[in-house]
Amino acid sequence: MTAYEVAVRARAELGEGPTWDAAAGRLIWVDILSRRVHTYDPASGRRTVRATGQHVGAAKPRTGGGLVLNLRDGVGLVDPDGTFRRLHHDPVPGRRGNDAAVAPDGSLWAGTMRYDEAPGGGTLTRLTGDGTAEVVLSDATVSNGTGWSPDGRLMYYVDSPTRRIDVFDFDGGRATGRRPLARIEEGAGFPDGLTVDADGCVWVALWDGAAIRRYTPAGTLDRVLRLPVPRPTACAFGGPGLTDLYVTTARTGLTAPHPLSGSLLVVRDAGRGLPQPTFAG
Repeated sequence: MTAYEVAVRARAELGEGPTWDAAAGRLIWVDILSRRVHTYDPASGRRTVRATGQHVGAAKPRTGGGLVLNLRDGVGLVDPDGTFRRLHHDPVPGRRGNDAAVAPDGSLWAGTMRYDEAPGGGTLTRLTGDGTAEVVLSDATVSNGTGWSPDGRLMYYVDSPTRRIDVFDFDGGRATGRRPLARIEEGAGFPDGLTVDADGCVWVALWDGAAIRRYTPAGTLDRVLRLPVPRPTACAFGGPGLTDLYVTTARTGLTAPHPLSGSLLVVRDAGRGLPQPTFAG
């Protein structure tokens, strides 16, 4: 079993989207179904919780402070003083925001999915700081982890039911040439959230797989971190040296959740992450 620690003991229904906020020295994560954004400062142990009023798939730091939120009905901004305002309003009945990531150019790549997980019912949309939105993928099912290579020339992406990590060529904010990087075999769970490390390797959480996997840029599996919870959802490097791997987890849908399901876990000195861009808006 992996040498994990419990960073925050919690009972999140659907913990997701861990992101290291370097400027504030804290980890940001969400509980999608409980409509809450959490922060955790590992140096002081200080925690905060913010209610969002609707399901929230992701929360990412902004360049000027505050947060950008991927919500049920679109994308919103939280200003440094706590004021909320909409950036992109796009309500679709039966659909919500899911995972999101900030690209090297400061744009937000925000995924959506239908509550019933209907095939092709989700999207991946690129949003710039002024709220301009461009649908990049219009036929996703459960749009999930997104990340970029250290040189910014490749984009990695997960649409969970495909059981694949896909890779795109990335240039000037455009993603082209989609192809499989790795496939998750039957019985090993479904790929969910991901992060990319300083070596260009892709770490992916396996929903119903009780593990985090690391794949090389060539798509070779070279490391598996076993976890006590059946539904890890996403992972991100954090801490002063970006060496600690934080893992969000979920309780939803489990008839007998593990006592740590819903908690925020951490694996110390797991590797070395990349500084994450902030949203330019």
